[in-house]
Amino acid sequence: MTSIDAISPFDPDPTATLWQHDADELARYVADPANEWFRRQACALALAGRVPEEHVPALIARIQDVEEDAEVRVPLLEALGDRAELLPWLRQPERKEEDDDFGLHEAFLKARGRLGDRTATGDLAVRAAEPRDVQRGAGEAGLNALADRCGLPAVLEDLGEARPEDRLARDLLRHRAGQDITASLADPDRMVAHHAYLLATDPARLRAYLAGRPPVEAALWAVCALHRLTGDAEETADRYARLGRPRVDVPGLPEQMRRAIVHEYAAASERGTDPRWRLEAICGEPPAPVDVEGQLRRSIEALGGAGIAFEAPVDAFEHHGIGSGTYHAIRLGEGGTVRVSTLGPFVGTLGEWDRTLDDDSPARTALERAGFHWVERATANLIVTDLCVYWFGRRLPLNVDTLLYFWQD
Repeated sequence: MTSIDAISPFDPDPTATLWQHDADELARYVADPANEWFRRQACALALAGRVPEEHVPALIARIQDVEEDAEVRVPLLEALGDRAELLPWLRQPERKEEDDDFGLHEAFLKARGRLGDRTATGDLAVRAAEPRDVQRGAGEAGLNALADRCGLPAVLEDLGEARPEDRLARDLLRHRAGQDITASLADPDRMVAHHAYLLATDPARLRAYLAGRPPVEAALWAVCALHRLTGDAEETADRYARLGRPRVDVPGLPEQMRRAIVHEYAAASERGTDPRWRLEAICGEPPAPVDVEGQLRRSIEALGGAGIAFEAPVDAFEHHGIGSGTYHAIRLGEGGTVRVSTLGPFVGTLGEWDRTLDDDSPARTALERAGFHWVERATANLIVTDLCVYWFGRRLPLNVDTLLYFWQD
């Protein structure tokens, strides 16, 4: 049996080696702050469901010590979050003022839900509406525990319907209880409607909803949900056509760029995205296949043929030294950098914050003669309306420049 002191911070799953250890030994180890935090964290995780009663006071003291490592407090709260003696401390205003490291505030709220504290309902709803996994997971778990302990009607009454976060939480709880939430596809807040789209499970119910002629955007969400469940492209195209094949208007965006962008990003776009983008990606004409290596070859031949010195193309990872993206960068001997998109025959200069080439650059002339589309500054700055793409923590519409030459570390 592996010794606790042999655990390394680089072990991929240190907790897995500790289930063989006696719970009394694990509890003593966690309770001693002189031990390394990462070993105590692993021991705390291995205590789940088997905390010895005689060690509860010492472990609660570790939870309540604000100088204790959050990495230890969070798993201890998971193991002891149903202890009634914790509730008065969890409800103290000081908890909101603690540094929110490693999901500490979420752990506090989740524990309050497990303890049936209905005053936490509103905050749990806010967490359940978060796009990030840790916050959302804690919020949903806390709401589920609260409903199990206090009853679904009581929690729904606490939530009300005023805030979109409350309506989303109501849908989560009602869906978990087997109730129909299809009507929420018509919610005025896209976050709520998007969640209802994700929670839909019954094609027959969706078809019946569509037969009732709901508002256009709700109908689009229903068609998206139906396609997600059935994969029937023919039915989806037919229903989309009957709705008039509506599209989001982005004035000034060339059709070739639009096709490239919608087919690259719409399917995996974030909540807040207009459902018209999703259906355009499913039913619209796809862009022509891109021969990335052929494009690069043509671009350097065009630059070389025009007498423009350049360095070998590098992909977005090499250009930034980290991450990945949808372009290659070609540094020019005259100064400046040209980017060649992997989404189509689109070329342009380095970026909106560091534009080192003008739109009348000789590189533009050479590349346009070779069949490329130079993305002018005005086009590059266009915001692609209501298409929400994750980018460095943002989940909002981005401009054409960022989408054609995407990079994320």
